[in-house]
Amino acid sequence: MTGRASHAFGRLLAALALGGCAVMFAMMLVIVADVALRNIAVPGLPRGVEWSNEVSELMLYLTTMLVAPWLLRQGQHIRVDIVLTALPPRLAWYLEWVGDAIGLACCLFMTWYGARAALASWREGALNIKTLVTPEWWSLAPLPITFLLLSIEMLFRMKRLHEGERAPRRDAVSAA
Repeated sequence: MTGRASHAFGRLLAALALGGCAVMFAMMLVIVADVALRNIAVPGLPRGVEWSNEVSELMLYLTTMLVAPWLLRQGQHIRVDIVLTALPPRLAWYLEWVGDAIGLACCLFMTWYGARAALASWREGALNIKTLVTPEWWSLAPLPITFLLLSIEMLFRMKRLHEGERAPRRDAVSAA
């Protein structure tokens, strides 16, 4: 059961990462359109896309939120492993547990905090007022969702660590 759940969850994370790639591609199109319109006069079209900077910032944030859980699953998050590779394997394995427990606690905290912030923003009707006027909670909502997904992946990581050899993880190791 857990193996199937982990596999299905991995497929969800891969789909979200693919969505992040699509958002990044759309961001590139917006930036190219803005630069082209600012530099090439096209009759009937504006000189640039005035909201491109604002939307690009939000798209970059959304890309990060969509891809982060998949990166964690792949072992591609930033990882300082030089100490783990120098320690005896069993001790390094215990330190992996410490790192995962701290990571899980941080992810759960960010899920809780992000949900509180998004809900408070929604209740207050807070707005982001720049070139575009949007509800603030729209930009806050992905945060707790992403950190909930990261929390779930941390639990799957801990399960894989428990079932694996009593040594540090081999994924994304920078020192041999």
